[in-house]
Amino acid sequence: MRAFKLFALLAVLVVTACGEGPGAGSPDDGLVVYTARKEHLIKPLFDRFTAQTGIQIRYVTDAAGPLLARLKAEGERSRADILMTVDAGNLWQAAEAGVLQAIQSPVLEANVPASLRDEGKRWFALSIRARTIVYSTERVSTADLSSYEALAEPRWSGRLCLRTSKKVYNQSLIATMIAANGEAQTEALIEKWVANLAVPPFSNDNKVVEAIAAGQCDVGIVNTYYLARMVADEPDLPVAMFWPNQQGEGAAGRGVHVNISGAGITRASQHVAQAQQLLEWLSGTDAQLQLALLNQEYPVNPLVGLPEPLKRWGKFRADDIPVAEAGRLQPAAIRLMDRAGYR
Repeated sequence: MRAFKLFALLAVLVVTACGEGPGAGSPDDGLVVYTARKEHLIKPLFDRFTAQTGIQIRYVTDAAGPLLARLKAEGERSRADILMTVDAGNLWQAAEAGVLQAIQSPVLEANVPASLRDEGKRWFALSIRARTIVYSTERVSTADLSSYEALAEPRWSGRLCLRTSKKVYNQSLIATMIAANGEAQTEALIEKWVANLAVPPFSNDNKVVEAIAAGQCDVGIVNTYYLARMVADEPDLPVAMFWPNQQGEGAAGRGVHVNISGAGITRASQHVAQAQQLLEWLSGTDAQLQLALLNQEYPVNPLVGLPEPLKRWGKFRADDIPVAEAGRLQPAAIRLMDRAGYR
């Protein structure tokens, strides 16, 4: 407890020191964004927004967990106006922690489908991240593939690769599987996934793709943009994408698991109108196209067409389970994966 209080005090002092200077905290001071997105993926957009509006943006980059801890420690003294991060689970946790405020924006509600935003209007998706099946084009036929659940079948024994369960992407996938299949059935499926593993889980999605290309395994589950970026560097990579859960009754045909990157306005924001302006701009057609090109992620705005190279992957039907469920059921998913031996 003493250590936490010391951390909280230091965090407040650091933020206060960083904000010192003429006009700090004033309406003309611009925006401060806490973001878990990498600088090269967001700076071009921030620069474009500033060029069009004159509103300056300062940003702090870190992982989602430390950023949320920092916001909670800073409380009402925080200089952050916006929290921007990946995965609905992280945004759900931030909203539940009380560090985000509700946004009344007809623009955001028109640009962002209801399943991709918080019911309480505390956060909104800015891009869609599909988590799908990838496979070896040398050893697997698409006729062999169907759904996430089917990867539990005996035919995939010693042929499956997965990323670690510690990554929020997999925690959210399992959370939505719980929503679709129930906890008992999902746990039995994950136990079979573990039994089918060719090697222990990898630390990241790139290594899953590399393992398939190298022949260590034949199928895996990754976010699409990882494969898109790797294929851009190596067009002949013998790994391709398959959209699962597109056919069948019930959960079998529920669609591809999707998650998001998104953002919300902090409860401590001193520039709410400008912060809302930035989020509305990011959900607009111009910024959405740029987000897709920069990040290889899918637009949330239904008016934006798919740019190259996303067109190469073809269209897919997405799971319509609200992404907020990934946050609500995340604790249950983590416990389930632990019981199933998925590390």
